Amino acid sequence: MKKNEDNGYSRREFLNRSGVALAAGGLGITPSLSFGNSRKTNKAMKKIKITHTDSNFEREPLFPYRFKGSAITQAWQAVALMQSESGRHKIGIGTQGTLWSDKAVFQSHSTTGGNALMYAMTERALQIIKGNSFTDPVSLLDDVLPEVYAYGVKITGNPDLKTTFALNSLVPVDNAIWLLYGEENGMKNFDEMIPEAYRPGLSKKHDKVASIPSFSVGASIKDIKAAADMGHFIMKLKTGAAGTQKEMLDKDIEFLTEVHKTLGHRETPYTKNGKIPYYFDVNERYEKKETLERFLDHAKKIGAFDQIAVIEEPFGENNKVFVGDLGVRIAADESAHTVEDALERIEQGYSAIALKAIAKTMSMTMKIAQVAYEKNVPCFCADLTVNPILVDWNKNVAARLHSFPDMPLGLQETNGHQYYKNWDKMVSYHPMANEEWVKTKNGVYPTGKAFYEKSGGILATIPHYEQMFDH
Repeated sequence: MKKNEDNGYSRREFLNRSGVALAAGGLGITPSLSFGNSRKTNKAMKKIKITHTDSNFEREPLFPYRFKGSAITQAWQAVALMQSESGRHKIGIGTQGTLWSDKAVFQSHSTTGGNALMYAMTERALQIIKGNSFTDPVSLLDDVLPEVYAYGVKITGNPDLKTTFALNSLVPVDNAIWLLYGEENGMKNFDEMIPEAYRPGLSKKHDKVASIPSFSVGASIKDIKAAADMGHFIMKLKTGAAGTQKEMLDKDIEFLTEVHKTLGHRETPYTKNGKIPYYFDVNERYEKKETLERFLDHAKKIGAFDQIAVIEEPFGENNKVFVGDLGVRIAADESAHTVEDALERIEQGYSAIALKAIAKTMSMTMKIAQVAYEKNVPCFCADLTVNPILVDWNKNVAARLHSFPDMPLGLQETNGHQYYKNWDKMVSYHPMANEEWVKTKNGVYPTGKAFYEKSGGILATIPHYEQMFDH
């Protein structure tokens, strides 16, 4: 069979290799079946052929971070290199979150084993792309995701592998593609790189982004108070404690009580009612709606209910219970793998979406942000305990999202400084480490004119990662 000179193999071979038609349907996406086939855009973009790829990774130790009834103690930083036929190359970075993206895979393997599986999927994506051409990153992700997901199902032995596991593996690849796409097309900043179809959902330019630290059940109340003393006015409170459902709820209620005693009386200029808002993340630990209702009943009893800004992912993704009648805003995170998943959650009463450009790829995030905007569903950015450079990838999204209700600034969870043992060293890798937007000041990141002009530093070359490859 005649080969396609752009793709390196025939369309039939590609379909046989990837099972695109079947896998894509299962993932809720409709990919174009040719890498050279871009989605409709208002401006013709350059066709870019990838001639060389490479990958590497670093292990970074963590202080134990507890969630989903378990804990992580290490995070792999995966690095992907892409080179085009023009000779230009770019390097993308991704932090692997095996527990967050698929608890079943995490629990079935050692820390190294689970990370190695995700890294193998990153490498698989690079193999697929090498020798092929693309015109825009979003279309390329749609094309690659089904085969990478199918490969993940095979190597994990898990037919119910969560799509987020595949998306997480694609973050360094997607980031490298975005950077190469921008340079090949002469784009000077992140604003120019956003396709016109997704600009309405990313059209704001906040001069501040809230820096949201994260504390799990069992965390020291002194540490939570110290964060508030430093100016943090909203904190992520990780409930869904380890143990049985009863043990979990008892611990969660105790945690809520202690937090409210500590923060309930504090004031902030960043909310309409002047009070500290509570952001809870249950990470799919509650099995029944009644469990959450009991938690909320306790919040009402102690006077904390009106300060709950959002509760993220209380139930597993297969729990289709309606949540729009709970009286609080419920957010989807890991269950909103794709645009279709996000729309399904919105129909189930979810009224906010936690975006993770650093976990589900920038390409998928732009699509979800746009559909949420069209449905008038507010978004904010959550963390994956990522490195300092990826914090600014997320910040580029958070700073452009429309305001969360009653809060006139962008919202971004950032917890890497709390859990990485070598955080300060990792900050030194940032190409613009001394810029004002890199560090939190009085609970917020300043995102003024320089932040937007320099795209938060994400387009700059990063010597630390460049030296990991022989060019």
